Amino acid sequence: MKITNIEALERIAKEVRRGIIEEVYNAGSGHPGGSLSCADILTVLYFNQMNIDEKKTNDPNRDRLVLSKGHASPALYSVLARKGYFDKELLKTFRKIGSNLQGHPDMNKVPGVDMTTGSLGQGISTAVGMAIASKMNQAGCKVFCILGDGEIEEGQVWEACTTASKYELDNLCVIVDNNNLQIDGKIEEVGGMNNLTEKFISFGFNVLNINGHDISSIVDAITTAKQTKGKPTAIIAKTIKGKGVSFMENKAEWHGKAPKEEEYKLAMKELEA
Repeated sequence: MKITNIEALERIAKEVRRGIIEEVYNAGSGHPGGSLSCADILTVLYFNQMNIDEKKTNDPNRDRLVLSKGHASPALYSVLARKGYFDKELLKTFRKIGSNLQGHPDMNKVPGVDMTTGSLGQGISTAVGMAIASKMNQAGCKVFCILGDGEIEEGQVWEACTTASKYELDNLCVIVDNNNLQIDGKIEEVGGMNNLTEKFISFGFNVLNINGHDISSIVDAITTAKQTKGKPTAIIAKTIKGKGVSFMENKAEWHGKAPKEEEYKLAMKELEA
């Protein structure tokens, strides 16, 4: 069921964030910062924009989502659980031995995961292949790919973008989670990756810049991307790493560590407010 009420989507996004904290805390490891920053984007995709049915996980005509920044799996799992792909109780098994919910998403183990990801830079190449296949098969499905702004330092990303432009993949929408932080610090200090708008335009993309935490803006941008013809779209979503948890926001150290008990309680209290 497509949810169009903005306040309802905002409530779901907050539930998704609580799920992220639950997962990482119970696992004692994981990547909360970049998961929290893309929670709103994933919420809009799965609850408002994508043509999907949790009861028909292998529908060949369904839209696809490739989480290229696969370490943000807690966000994807939390969204899938709330969408009804699997029981929310399973989130507590995140990263446990024998659990299907491993640190990087596995399409062979988790219902609703369209692509196994984790090796940074490779997801967009897969997304391009999916978009080409959809064109060839006339399936009509849309392909969405979420990239990290640190991830796009990988050269393979830009090779894939060249291919997407060459084949005029207007059924491909790339969303950059632009939180300006990666594991080693600020983007501009680590890899010097800036001027993202100009870069994607130079590779033949239609480019949209938005606030990646404003639900209405996300809805409008993805709607525009779906209506764009003749070229792929890149949405540069300005986000905050650790969004929703005050002591995690804009802190590179929360890229890949779990909260301790008191931190967990404080984070959950803030997200329940």
